[in-house]
This record gives sequence, structure tokens and C-alpha cells, in this order.
Amino acid sequence: MTAPKYKMDYSFEELLICVLARRLEGLNHVAVGALSPMPGSAALLAKAVGDGTMHVSIIHGDANNPFTDGGRELFDCAGQGRIDAFFLGGAQIDGEANINLLGLGPYPDLDKRFSGSFGSAYVYFVVPRVFLFAPEHSKRVLVDKVDFISAPGTSPPEVHRPGGPKYLVTGLCVMAFDAAQKRFILESVHPGVTVEQVRDNTGFDFDVPGDVPETPEPEADRLELLRAKIAPQIAKTYPDFAKRVFPTRQSH
Repeated sequence: MTAPKYKMDYSFEELLICVLARRLEGLNHVAVGALSPMPGSAALLAKAVGDGTMHVSIIHGDANNPFTDGGRELFDCAGQGRIDAFFLGGAQIDGEANINLLGLGPYPDLDKRFSGSFGSAYVYFVVPRVFLFAPEHSKRVLVDKVDFISAPGTSPPEVHRPGGPKYLVTGLCVMAFDAAQKRFILESVHPGVTVEQVRDNTGFDFDVPGDVPETPEPEADRLELLRAKIAPQIAKTYPDFAKRVFPTRQSH
């Protein structure tokens, strides 16, 4: 599909960072896993927009990582209910919010093997606001049924589960997840994107309200905050990302 044309001067990455940041504002503790520069930038932006008291834990490198023992401390913190939001992605995400981080093809004879699930299933169960993040919105990623369930989107009623998916944020849209119905609901389409484009690039069915708004564009003041303050912060953790997205800002 043709790349959408934005009304303002901002990048695809800046749009998604601002989309995520809006939904993090007001939380106490946001944690971000490894290899997640856009969610990490969004968490830092949400903190900067607020009163600065939000805790941001980026489990990658040392600059924004409060933990000294990596995943074990993160899981302990999450299990105690002290993490409000976390981000998960996957090689595949299906219409019931199941994610696949293991591989493609019939298990156990996979056609392609990935690094694995690590603690995704645990975090999915205990963190109350899990954001599914898929910059590539395609039928290759957003499938009807995942080949392997690394972490289930929902659980039977008798299973104690304080956590679970709340949103799916992609390169084309924002969807909310209804756990009771086990379905996604289209919440907004990004600037320059139509509902038909979202349908054409999604491998699962989803609900569409009568009026689907356009995702708000990044506000000018937040763009400046992102470029002037957040860029040098995220560069300490993801220097290659910062160099590409904020080429004149990361060394400030």
C-alpha cells in the first residue's frame, strides 16, 4: 500500500511514539522490554508531559534500567502489581489477542524458529495494561490464528488473571480489545489511512463502530519535547534508533 501523507512534518516513528504516550499518561510505572525503542520513547515522553513522577523501566542497557538482575526483578515487580503497563509484540498476533513468539509453521516441526517467549506469558497475565505493538500492519503479522500460542490473550473465567491486552497499536490504526467478546474493536485510523486499508491488511475480523475517528496527529509542543529532550535520553539506550529518527538531536 502507498505510505500515508501526513498533514504536519513528522515521521512515522514520531506518530507512533505520540500515539502510545497519550495512553500512558497518568500511570505510575511503565516497563518496556528489550529492543523496543518506540515504546521506550513513548514512556519517557509520557513521563516528561506529566509531573515527572512516573517510573520508566527500560529493560535494555543501563541508562534507563533500574534493575540489576534483568528479567527476574521485572517479573517480581510485575507479580507484586507494581507495573501498570507493559508492551508485547509478536511474529504473529491473532484476533483473540494470542501472540506467537516461537516460530512459524506447525509445531514442533517449525519452518522458522525465533528466540522464544521468555516471560511474555507471565507478564501478559499479571500486568493490567498490556499494549500489543505491531508497527508492521500486515496479514503476515495480524493473522486469523497464530501458529503457536506463546501467550494467550484471554483465559477461562475460573483463572485468576489481573492482566491482559488493552490495545493493539499498529502502523495503520489503534484497536481496543474486548476480553469478554474476545475481539478487537477499531478505535481510530492513523492520518491518511482508511478503514478499508485496515481491513485489507488484517488477517482477522474485528468490530468497526459507525464512526471511526482519525488518530490525533502529534501536537507541536510534544514533537518539540520529543526531539529536544527525549531523543538524547533514548539515544543512551538505542543509539542507532536515535541516530536514524532524530539525526540532529541525539547528541544534545
